[in-house]
Amino acid sequence: MRELYGALRLRADGCGGDHAVTAGDHPRRGRIMNRSRGSVDDRPRPETRLDTLASPADLQRLPAAALPGLADEIRAQLVSRVTRTGGHLGPNLGVVELTIALHRVFSSPRDVIVWDTGHQAYVHKMLTGRLDRFDTLRQASGLSGYPSRAESEHDVIENSHASTALSYADGLAKGFQLTGSLERRVVAVVGDGAMTGGMCWEALNNIAAAPDRPVVIVLNDNGRSYEPTVGSLAVQLRALRTGTAWGNVFEQLGLAYLGPVDGHDTMALETALRTAALLQHPVVVHCITRKGAGHTPAELDEADHLHTVNPTPTAAMSQAHGPAWTDVFGDELVAIAGERTDVVAVTAAMMRPTGLFPLACRYPERVYDVGIAEQHAVTSAVGLAAAGLHPVVAIYSTFLNRAFDQVLMDAALHRAPITFVLDRAGITGPDGPSHHGMWDLALFGLVPGMRVAAPRDAQQLRVLLRACIAHEVGPTMLRFPRGRSGVGIRARGTVGAAELLTEGRSKVLLVPVGPLAGAALEASRRLRELGIRATVVDPRWINPVDPELLRYAGEHRLVVTIEDSALPGGFGDALARALRRTTSRPQLITLGLPGDFIAAGERADLLHAHGLDAEGITEAVVAGV
Repeated sequence: MRELYGALRLRADGCGGDHAVTAGDHPRRGRIMNRSRGSVDDRPRPETRLDTLASPADLQRLPAAALPGLADEIRAQLVSRVTRTGGHLGPNLGVVELTIALHRVFSSPRDVIVWDTGHQAYVHKMLTGRLDRFDTLRQASGLSGYPSRAESEHDVIENSHASTALSYADGLAKGFQLTGSLERRVVAVVGDGAMTGGMCWEALNNIAAAPDRPVVIVLNDNGRSYEPTVGSLAVQLRALRTGTAWGNVFEQLGLAYLGPVDGHDTMALETALRTAALLQHPVVVHCITRKGAGHTPAELDEADHLHTVNPTPTAAMSQAHGPAWTDVFGDELVAIAGERTDVVAVTAAMMRPTGLFPLACRYPERVYDVGIAEQHAVTSAVGLAAAGLHPVVAIYSTFLNRAFDQVLMDAALHRAPITFVLDRAGITGPDGPSHHGMWDLALFGLVPGMRVAAPRDAQQLRVLLRACIAHEVGPTMLRFPRGRSGVGIRARGTVGAAELLTEGRSKVLLVPVGPLAGAALEASRRLRELGIRATVVDPRWINPVDPELLRYAGEHRLVVTIEDSALPGGFGDALARALRRTTSRPQLITLGLPGDFIAAGERADLLHAHGLDAEGITEAVVAGV
């Protein structure tokens, strides 16, 4: 095996020859350069039509000379369609030639191609018969922004959280070996950003230990996830790209290594991938790509190479009010950090998306990007707290789910003063079931000592963020949704830590979580027109339930909780449990999301579908009184 590997290994002066690349070989924009010519390839190309490719088999029948034109057409389609629907543009522009090569060398779905993360699978969808549905991308009942088993037999795994593909691949390879399906090959396409996640190295530990189970690991190295890849791995990959590495971490683990390969040269890629398939040994194919390749605005975008683009604005988007929740958080954290030198921040490869970029610009030494490693982020923050600092851990709600054990057994057990800031809590919209932040209240409501706050507007976000950071015994959590913060809502009174949003007394109490306060107020107005008075109270602190709010709720005949999170274990459940321990027994209606996965769709549409807008709240009260 080692002799075969040595004979086939790609080097700058060996297999692949003129196609081998080093750092700096790529042009900054425009068409892909070929080093053997040293200039843009303007030779006439055979005509091809992307819409005639119904399956990878059609792609495999194309002559090699047609592939550059096909790549151009795919890029044109990506730019045209994704800028209308919204989605992950930059990552997909970077994998056009790589995806073409994968589907020409391997025979999907017999051979399984797993994408990590799945947001770089748009070209894969186009080449597997879904081009005609691309105008429905990330819309209700449309194409998912990630691999989807419901869409195609070519999507075996529905992965949208990073660093999972190698574990899937390890299990698939084991299964194929055990069942005698040795003709089926397993290919995992892994971004270098995803490789900063611990699961990748746990999987590599197993894959490399089984030389008789061939797994092809295609390392898509563009030097970044959202932003530049962090840590020692980035240094090692840079050294491999430039030929200055003293060793090779993959070979030291026992994996074969091919590369580096120009990820925008289809023929070089095909050569490398066919070589990898012949090895019959776990192998890393190191491909160098450019995020946003071939589209000048993406290549020149310093922030994230147009990682995601927003869809064409709708009427609802145009009517949105207030600053973005993320911007409010980022600005207030900078102000707090200016007052408290012990405040530091931690993020998991999402400096800009979580709002920490302004803080990193002002106090770069106080912001830590740990890569796509949420578990490590939390426990590292516990260490920071033990050193006398107050860490603010900013992570999307759906991604913090991955670090539940660390929040429970590391942060809470040590009563560490850490503030977790959960962006994209609740219904997020077009990213679909894997990205709705609907589980955090159920999960982290179980954590002893955890205090959870949900602001209704921008001003309350500022107030509650300061309150969280001022809490010095045990962890706190602040959750807010995606989008704009809406108009400010003035308090009319207080009930303990909660705030009354209406005046007067009634027999009906509406208790909305966070920004659903606006819908509850509108429902109260509609109910008044129907002759039903309803009081609205914003709990502000969701967990634990405030005893004063509990007492106040017991004075009403009907209590309605409203939350865009999973009902099992959510705020309504917590209030119900607390009420069962009191002598008062008001009727309780809990409005929220079912304990199931919610499809993609616009936030307003999904809230309406689950009765979480003014209309749904009004109907629930009328039916309950």
